[in-house]
Amino acid sequence: MQYTVPRIASRLTFRQLQVFHAVYSSLNYSKAGEKLGLTQPAVSGQIRQLEQVLGSPLFEYIGRRLYITGAGQALATHTESIFRELEKLQIDLSEQQGNVAGDLRLVAVSTAQYVVPYLIKDFSILHPNVHITVSVVNRATALQRMEENRDDLTIMGLVPENRPLKVLPFLNNELIPVVPAGHPLLTQKRITPQQFLDSQLLLREAGSGSRLALETHCFKNGLKLKGLMDLGSNAAIKHAVIAGLGVAVLPRLSLISELKLGKLHAVTVPGFPLNRSWCLVYPESKYPTPAMKAFADYMQHNLQQIEAQFKQLQNA
Repeated sequence: MQYTVPRIASRLTFRQLQVFHAVYSSLNYSKAGEKLGLTQPAVSGQIRQLEQVLGSPLFEYIGRRLYITGAGQALATHTESIFRELEKLQIDLSEQQGNVAGDLRLVAVSTAQYVVPYLIKDFSILHPNVHITVSVVNRATALQRMEENRDDLTIMGLVPENRPLKVLPFLNNELIPVVPAGHPLLTQKRITPQQFLDSQLLLREAGSGSRLALETHCFKNGLKLKGLMDLGSNAAIKHAVIAGLGVAVLPRLSLISELKLGKLHAVTVPGFPLNRSWCLVYPESKYPTPAMKAFADYMQHNLQQIEAQFKQLQNA
């Protein structure tokens, strides 16, 4: 049977394409169903109907793993194009109506999770019809998600230089050396950088932005970096320092309460703090949705207010 364009168009639905895209992204029927609010049998049924329309299998099981077929890969390419055109249609219609609405998908590296709520609070008041989702991940995952075009905007500190990205620095990110209450370094008048680094240093996992910043600093200054242990989040490191396991270099904004309460103490070490910037990042080729553009414009126009807000938090 010849599958002409009119025949396919009369039998194909956008819901089928949406289900296909979810399965393609996860290569798992159950995960696709969870994402779309469907049961696994309902997902399987939609894929079977789509395969009947196109006359080709789109997925196949080899052992227990699901793989995409050649026909499925071709459909995925065209489906991405269709969804991009729909996003452009949404943008054009919203601009004609003068409304900012729709979804805004933000992803933030884990060190930025303390910053994001303050950024979206006032924006949400200005644009109540924008539905915001925030995913907090490590730096490697954030870069992978950006590569796969899964989000609208990424909030991160250390931005890769080898990618065509639009970058808006919006807030200073100080990485400061901290020790727990009662630590011997607190009694010393002068602490050398190497002495601090040798005091049972606790590190983020390899590839994290804060660790890369510290590694770069040590390399440039001829310092030896050897951690006592690696931990998967700044929160884990913070509590490990409070418990007396060691010392660390952490973002000041993640330590406001602990520094005020005396659970942690910032120490003076030559060469510190390490000054970085939080940045709003997205690919240059990305077509901005109304919500995405509105958020980027909001950040651009309120840089001084954002900086003042966080200074007030630190001084309160």
